[in-house]
Amino acid sequence: MPLLFKQMKHLATPFAYVARYSARHPIHVILTTLLVSTAAYLSVIQYFFSGWHLDSNTIFSSNNRDQNRFFNDCTHYYRSPSSNGWHLISNEDSSSLQMTDHYYLFDMNFNSNPSISVPELNDTIYENNANKYILRTEPAIPSELTSNDGTQWRLTSNSNYFSEIQRFFSFLYKSCTTHINESEPFDLFIIILSYVTMLYTLAGLFTDMKKRGSNIWLTISTIINSGCALVLALYTTQCIIEAPVNVFSLVEGLPFIFVIIGFKHKVKMASYALRKVERIGISKKTTTDQIIYDSMAKEGGRLVQDHLLCITAFIGCSIYASHLEALTNFCILCSFILTFELILTSTFFAAILSLKLEIYVIHRSTIIKQTLEEDGVIPTTADIISSAESKSKTSFFQSNTAVIIAKLSIILLFVVVHFYNFGARWATGALTALYMNRGPKALPDFIKSVSNNDLFSEQVVISIAPIQYYQPAKSYHQLEDMIFSVLSYVSVAIRDRFVSKLIFFGLAFSASINIYLLNAARIHTLLTANELSKKINGIVNRPSSKESQSTVSPVPSAVYNKLHEKNLNVPGESTYVIPECSTDSEETDSDESEISNRPLEELEQVMKEGRTKLLKNKEIASLVINSKLPLYALEKQLGDTTRAVAVRRKALSILADAPVLATDRLPYKNFDYDRVFGACCENVIGYMPLPVGVIGPLIIDDVPYHIPMATTEGCLVASAMRGCKAINAGGGITTVLTKDGMTRGPVVRFPSLKRSGACKIWLDSEDGQEKIKKAFNSTSRFARLQHIQTALAGDLLFIRFRTTTGDAMGMNMISKGVEHSLHQMVTEYGWYDMEIVSVSGNYCTDKKPAAVNWIEGRGKSIVAEATIPGNIVRSVLKSDVTALVDLNISKNLIGSAMAGSVGGFNAHAANLVTAVFLALGQDPAQNVESSNCITLMKEVDGDLRISVSMPSIEVGTIGGGTVLEPQGAMLDLLGVRGPHPTEPGQNARQLARIVACAVMAGELSLCSALAAGHLVQSHMTHNRGKKAESTEANKKVANQTPKVSKKDIDRLKEGSKICIKS
Repeated sequence: MPLLFKQMKHLATPFAYVARYSARHPIHVILTTLLVSTAAYLSVIQYFFSGWHLDSNTIFSSNNRDQNRFFNDCTHYYRSPSSNGWHLISNEDSSSLQMTDHYYLFDMNFNSNPSISVPELNDTIYENNANKYILRTEPAIPSELTSNDGTQWRLTSNSNYFSEIQRFFSFLYKSCTTHINESEPFDLFIIILSYVTMLYTLAGLFTDMKKRGSNIWLTISTIINSGCALVLALYTTQCIIEAPVNVFSLVEGLPFIFVIIGFKHKVKMASYALRKVERIGISKKTTTDQIIYDSMAKEGGRLVQDHLLCITAFIGCSIYASHLEALTNFCILCSFILTFELILTSTFFAAILSLKLEIYVIHRSTIIKQTLEEDGVIPTTADIISSAESKSKTSFFQSNTAVIIAKLSIILLFVVVHFYNFGARWATGALTALYMNRGPKALPDFIKSVSNNDLFSEQVVISIAPIQYYQPAKSYHQLEDMIFSVLSYVSVAIRDRFVSKLIFFGLAFSASINIYLLNAARIHTLLTANELSKKINGIVNRPSSKESQSTVSPVPSAVYNKLHEKNLNVPGESTYVIPECSTDSEETDSDESEISNRPLEELEQVMKEGRTKLLKNKEIASLVINSKLPLYALEKQLGDTTRAVAVRRKALSILADAPVLATDRLPYKNFDYDRVFGACCENVIGYMPLPVGVIGPLIIDDVPYHIPMATTEGCLVASAMRGCKAINAGGGITTVLTKDGMTRGPVVRFPSLKRSGACKIWLDSEDGQEKIKKAFNSTSRFARLQHIQTALAGDLLFIRFRTTTGDAMGMNMISKGVEHSLHQMVTEYGWYDMEIVSVSGNYCTDKKPAAVNWIEGRGKSIVAEATIPGNIVRSVLKSDVTALVDLNISKNLIGSAMAGSVGGFNAHAANLVTAVFLALGQDPAQNVESSNCITLMKEVDGDLRISVSMPSIEVGTIGGGTVLEPQGAMLDLLGVRGPHPTEPGQNARQLARIVACAVMAGELSLCSALAAGHLVQSHMTHNRGKKAESTEANKKVANQTPKVSKKDIDRLKEGSKICIKS
């Protein structure tokens, strides 16, 4: 339901702050909630079940009887002196009679195999087949008996466990069937409909949460959240305000409570949080508690509004129906349920959701680390990167408005049902039958037939005990006795005042230890990348040059936590600050002192002792200048990548006589070089800023995207933007992925052509393919071999491996698998004479134009298509459909064919591919094969249908340049950063689609500009040319040539002004 009042957003703010606090301390909140709810649950159960006693001789009772309870289960008969008959009396009357003889009549059942003899009992007064009746003055009988043949008999709760269970359910079924038949049809319909609706609501919860990415845990947590609210509300109404709700009203109203509360708000909170963490990850600027805060702030307004409306409705109902106590109490109960539901959603559910997010981040960062290491990134850099990672229209029936209206309607229906007392008779009857006593036992005839003077005095009470079942002792009975004995002793021990206190303190201590350990485990997502890497690797904070002679210890955890909390309290503020290293500009040395005053030998000795980081920058530069320290070793020697860059710049400014490196013209400060080291670049001296533009939104498969482009070519972004506008006007782009497989093509040699040919035949066979696939797949969790293609040139055998690589571009990952597969061929598969010439034999083909990529594909093969209405071509592109089709054939198809092009049947696909690659951290050199593209255009019913087919787009969303924060941020903009959480490779495939669509936008705009320019020239020539001689032929041609208005010429001129670059 939309917000009725804007003030509701302000009411949600306190709940958002509470949710954020709960997300920061989830273990404490969850444990406290469950403990309080458990205590309330015990009180509620004690209230409801006080006075409800099941038969002491059923399957639910133990052998250790409670004497009072056993007495209450007996049936009592009394014979007075003034009467010759027997009278049924109550328990109270039988215990209050004085000066009477009291006997207990036991019916002892020995139902077993007839071949087994039954024990003989001295005080037996009557026998009937397997039953013996004994009369005693005390309610005690032996638990074990022995028959004449030595058979041991033991007293059990019933004759047969399974038959007792069957009898119980049979009784329950018959009782329910009877009351269903006796109830009103409309009563029955209301009850069944309410429970069906409740089950539908629960099924909808499971389905909705599964769509959001949680199979079961969030669903169970949601139900537990509502269950805790119910228990706390019952405790409040029963024990605090003393407005109890009987069990009949609760059973009848339980499904209505479920439907009224619903789970839509929790589903939306979970959906928002999971979608956000999947889109941007837990980076340096976003934490789980901030995501929980945002989700509560976004959904909290409607949550508070809907709950307040329902609470108001229930309170009004309780006031209006105050003369109906049951209805009033139930409405009060529902109000408290909604109140506790609101509180627990912002505490318990928020804590559960935060743990779900953190577990997701830990899982995701582990995958990132493994993928990066497989892709060739050094472990320390992989640790840093993985740690940092670690509105469509709906119908009315699916809208929030419909949901809240339905809830209020259910409340109204519930009130009407109570006013007319529908369903109460059915529920009451069924539950009464379930818990009712089985009725008094009849006095046996042999007792009635006994004369007064035979056994009894004139005034006597006989209590008929329930049937006592004896069974022949089995071997498993001893195990049962031992288990019951242990449980009995444990139960008694727990009730001891000393033992109970000890157990309580032990539980509290255990809970405290578990909270501490769980919170310690959560450090993975609370610390930022640099702090975490320092903690894991034991790296202390780097000293500045002014403090170079003293060591600096890490920041105390307490101080860091306070600073961290302060950072988190500022919305949108980054919790990560890149430390600037000290440079010579910060040192006190004079500019003339370019060379250190300390002897070179002394500096070299300090370096050999492993204390290079204690030297000043100019002293380290002196070591580099004098060839004592290689340029590439600065990062390892200093342990500070930013400082290494500063020293390298200083050394090179002297070695290369390049004073420009001593200036800030090439920037180097405030950049995260930890991500660069071992992953992106070596001998780093700074970074090259590139302007980044954005095009879009561009609708791709019904989803809008804003696509970043890094370029220094003017008009490129503007031109592509115009293409996006025209494409969106036609409904967007549809894409199809036809292949997904990166390739690596090693070349091997054999001593003879015969051996080379035999190896080719084996690799092409099913047996060869399966063995190589097994060897290759064993090297990686993500790379999976799809197919092997071979080609023979003399004794050289070229093998093209095509594999999936998850979301990484995966060249290093594949190379590792290829090397292992070739090694297995030599050592395990019998090709011992094979010589590996090169792991890459240019049969891949990587970063070179090649027909094999154009024909067979490499990376992702994408085809994208869009339809541009004819009026949009004229109004937005300032061109003409026919002219565009003709230009595409002449330029992109025939022209490229005349040039002998391979994959170059386009206007400027490389322009768009390179700009997008630079912005998204892709390998710019791979634009060679990634720009393979054929652009097709045709006229369909006056509209323009355009398609681009790109068979070899090589992209990845993890590894390479994507580990850099700016490039990663642009991947976040597209929602494809890192590995996909559930479908490995899906993010990279989506990125390939986006690249192809950006190419289409650029192709469409440039071709339109070219076509418009051509038309302008032709029309200007036609309109401004000299008048030809008036011949019949000329007149005929002039009559056939259409007149072009000044308005059309102006439109074409405007179109031709768009930058024409090819």
